[in-house]
Amino acid sequence: MTGPEPDTNFIRAVRALENGSSSTRLRAALAVGTAPDPRLVEKLVERCAVEPDFSVREMLTWALTRHPASMTVPKLVDELRSERAQARSQALHTLSKIGDRRAWPAITRALLTDADDEVARAAWRAAVVLVPEGEQSGLAEVLATQLGRGSRQTRLSLSRALIALGEMIMPILGAASTDPRPDVRQHAIATQRLSRDPDAGFELAVEEAKRVVALGRTGQDG
Repeated sequence: MTGPEPDTNFIRAVRALENGSSSTRLRAALAVGTAPDPRLVEKLVERCAVEPDFSVREMLTWALTRHPASMTVPKLVDELRSERAQARSQALHTLSKIGDRRAWPAITRALLTDADDEVARAAWRAAVVLVPEGEQSGLAEVLATQLGRGSRQTRLSLSRALIALGEMIMPILGAASTDPRPDVRQHAIATQRLSRDPDAGFELAVEEAKRVVALGRTGQDG
């Protein structure tokens, strides 16, 4: 006996990726990544935009990384224009995992300053992976406009992105540490401290930054 026809396998994979059970969808994404099928790239990208389960989304991303970048990157870049925040954030996350710098022009200022925190955080991570040599300074300037934004987790994500750009961020953080807005000053100082002493942890850096701001000093003072 011969095995199932290829089209039957394709249809089964599509149905499994849309199954109501998250464990079935997880297994389906694993199977597609294990035996990549170019015909399923569009379905994988489509599922990323709507998949409610984090673990399944991560497996979908992994499955996409198993396919040629020439096939996945253009479709993921198209997703960056979606009105659905999850479509944008997951496409950015996947692009950061693929690491193909041809996607860099699609990481726009609009994405780096997206009103949705998850999208912005994914854009920051993707940007520091994809930024070409010589463009780090411009990226750092845009990222610095987001200092003081959002929750602790959002601020930590931004700090990590800035620190990943290297020593060239220090003058930018120094300028931000004198910003008239207390939240911006505090975040800039905390990022400076975390950069100098990564082992101290973000919470300690934030607490120290709060004391510095309360005393009216900048991150450049002793």
